[in-house]
Amino acid sequence: SIQGAMKIEHWTQAMKKEMNALERNSTWEIVDKTKDKKAVGCRWIFTVKHKVDGTIERYKARLVEKGYTQTYGINYEETFALVAKISTVQVVLALAAHFGTYTNWM
Repeated sequence: SIQGAMKIEHWTQAMKKEMNALERNSTWEIVDKTKDKKAVGCRWIFTVKHKVDGTIERYKARLVEKGYTQTYGINYEETFALVAKISTVQVVLALAAHFGTYTNWM
């Protein structure tokens, strides 16, 4: 639970790191909510990442939106998607060029 995670330093640090990354990447824009609109909520997902040998590598916290709270015909058409880091895109393109394959971008 979020209450339990807030009591553990590993999780609070992971949450701070996630919030800093979201702010640094301009993930959202703060706007005034009108009375006729309902905000889509969010929740924290906590994951322990392990090394190959099974030891703990890091604690990962992700803030995700509750898409299941959207209402068809009101805010259902608004979609949310993860965005790849530019370094990830560069690696994929470099591998494609190295192996002589083609990429298809939509």
